[in-house]
Amino acid sequence: MSFLRSTVLLAFVAGSFAAQAQPLADPPRDRAYDAITFEERSAIPYDNLREADIFWEKRMWRVIDFKEKMNLPFAYPKLPLAQVLIDLVKSGEVTAYNPLDDEFETPYTPEQIQSKLYRVDSVPIYDPDTYEETIQVIESEFDPVWVTKLWIKEDWIFDEETSTMVCRIIGVAPVRELVDEASGIIIGDEVMFWLHYPSLRDYLATKAVFNNFNDAVRLSWEDIFEMRLFSSYIIKESNVYDRTIENYATGIDAVLESERMKEQLFEFEHELWEF
Repeated sequence: MSFLRSTVLLAFVAGSFAAQAQPLADPPRDRAYDAITFEERSAIPYDNLREADIFWEKRMWRVIDFKEKMNLPFAYPKLPLAQVLIDLVKSGEVTAYNPLDDEFETPYTPEQIQSKLYRVDSVPIYDPDTYEETIQVIESEFDPVWVTKLWIKEDWIFDEETSTMVCRIIGVAPVRELVDEASGIIIGDEVMFWLHYPSLRDYLATKAVFNNFNDAVRLSWEDIFEMRLFSSYIIKESNVYDRTIENYATGIDAVLESERMKEQLFEFEHELWEF
């Protein structure tokens, strides 16, 4: 009888350990409550605009600098915007276009895309035997921290039907730091490629963005763009010469010209109304 009890006890203990060793069906929840996953979200469709209702339209190009305080979520280490865009391009879900073509007529080939996803750096190598220092050139895989800016092409439209000023983003382009291969010194910026923003909206709506002010309010990248929750400056408006501000102004003059364009846009909308 004692032997039977021991056998049953050992079997029970072995079964308990086996149950504990099995992996959990679902991972532990890392929140105090069940939150709706972003994968279930989608972008809200735009209102239809009729050409007959367009009273006024102006095209602008802007730059979002990730180093500005308001734009720090764009470089959030866990999921920066650059990584989101690169993943979409690499998977083939969206099409990348030539950086010189913001009208989306020249798609990039996979080889051209791959050429943008690495960087050549010069690293000094010290030889302890000969006390000599040599420069070794290495190729680095893409790192989201290389992308420090984002270009935006947008249309500002006054719709007579609703009497509202509407802004529609048409394209976005990640900009990475351009490094001199010989010295390894950052010498400027380089536009990687253009992406058609309306084609991105449904994907961006499923990607969460870090909220500096309230963890309970979970925004998506699509929310950030549509709600204009970023800081930017104008680098170009549609003009007869098709030139950017830097083509005819530098330094403080370029800053003042950018502010003039911004103020002109605000004043146009304001002066449409009579009080």
